[in-house]
Amino acid sequence: MRRAVPVTALALAGALALAGCGGGEGSGSSGAELSVSGAYMPQPVSDMAAGFLTIANEGGRSVKLTSVTSDLGEVTVHETSGQAMREVASLDVPAHGSLVLESGGSHLMFEGLAPRPKEGQTVSVTLHFSGLDPVEVDLPVKPATYRPTSGN
Repeated sequence: MRRAVPVTALALAGALALAGCGGGEGSGSSGAELSVSGAYMPQPVSDMAAGFLTIANEGGRSVKLTSVTSDLGEVTVHETSGQAMREVASLDVPAHGSLVLESGGSHLMFEGLAPRPKEGQTVSVTLHFSGLDPVEVDLPVKPATYRPTSGN
């Protein structure tokens, strides 16, 4: 019994020391905590299509969306500035913020679609982030003219 007390005391001291190693923002806020909402793809009218969604980060650490993969084919990440659209290597998902991929702004770009997904189908994608496990997302295919009625 006498040895159990020092071992228990050491274990308790170690646990307290480890608890002090986290960020000072409270439990669970030192890492990224991602959720995805508002995902959709307008029905493609050519062999190219866009994908839209919002990635919310409730955590205390920003991350980067580094790539997107899909069984449907090649997917790249684009941003729009003024009238110009360009592929980017990554997009930031800020701590306690969100990354909105929307028409006229940053978005996913699908190329070489064959066959083209039809309204009512679902396209599965995997979002890849810096330092986090990938996130699987289903994008319902909406009418080509679809626009969300509320902001994401």
